Amino acid sequence: MSILFHQAGRWTCDCAAEKTGVSTGKGSEIIQAERLQALDVFRGFTIALMILVNTPGCWSCVYGPLRHASWHGCTLTDLVFPFFLFITGAAMRHSFKKYDYRLSHDVIVKVLKRVVLIFLIGLALNFFPFQVGLDNLRIMGVLQRIALAYGIAAFICLGFDRQKLFFISFLLLISYWFILVVFGHGNPYSLESNVVRFVDLAVLGEKHMWHGKVVPFEPEGILSTLPAAVSVMFGYLTGSYLQSQADLVKNLRGMSFAGISAIVAGMIWGQVFPINKYLWSSSYVLYTSGWAMVILSICVYMIDVRGYRMWSKPFNVLGLNPLFIYVLSIVWVKILMYYHYCPE
Repeated sequence: MSILFHQAGRWTCDCAAEKTGVSTGKGSEIIQAERLQALDVFRGFTIALMILVNTPGCWSCVYGPLRHASWHGCTLTDLVFPFFLFITGAAMRHSFKKYDYRLSHDVIVKVLKRVVLIFLIGLALNFFPFQVGLDNLRIMGVLQRIALAYGIAAFICLGFDRQKLFFISFLLLISYWFILVVFGHGNPYSLESNVVRFVDLAVLGEKHMWHGKVVPFEPEGILSTLPAAVSVMFGYLTGSYLQSQADLVKNLRGMSFAGISAIVAGMIWGQVFPINKYLWSSSYVLYTSGWAMVILSICVYMIDVRGYRMWSKPFNVLGLNPLFIYVLSIVWVKILMYYHYCPE
């Protein structure tokens, strides 16, 4: 297990060795850094929220703002997971620089290795502390979704240039919408009648799915992993934009405008295809990616342009070690629950 953590943990800081030169717009002044520190801070902030949301201490009395939307809608809590996927994509842009952003044998092996390792760690967390039989083991989960979304997005991003990636991203979102409408029964966006659930029932089986709703439903399901990969791709495209040698402040303005536009577009699309984390709806992808762009642009401006870094140090530490910290938090809580030191 220690080998798994060591290998998969490299995924979180692999790209820190590359130099990036970015103009701040202040004459000839250039920010020379291994990469924008705000990327790690934003990821650390996200992982802190993810731990808080996933381990509230007592599920029967969760603080209101830390609850997920019951079905349709989006709370602060529902922003956390797509933020992490988004920042994964942004960091992925940096880590693939040494491969010249192209598919090769080395990068294929690297991506597949990480997908398998992270998926297995997630599966091990579901099994721990080994009180569940294999016939009832939940197969999917948070780390499993991260692994699969990362893998899908990585191969697409390395296989196409940036211009084509925009087209492919929206093609995937529209295709996903089409699949839900055509193959759903009755109300295609309801808990009981959506095709996302049907696919998981057919492939995973009822006993290997999440049972937190009135019917078995997998919020990190197979089909909904496709739009989740688009969340990673939007992060990759944003990382590409920030990585350019252009005026950083000007780039941040453009990124903020793009983020606000995505939020509005997601809200408009949400009138016909509801914003829904469980289905990872296309409107949800646009809406959450928009917020990620806006918040990341603020972080970059405060930390890497203005130099306000003192407040960000704890989040920077979390952002450099997200996988280890997340796994440790889950293991620790499960141990406490197993020995009845905290309520379920």
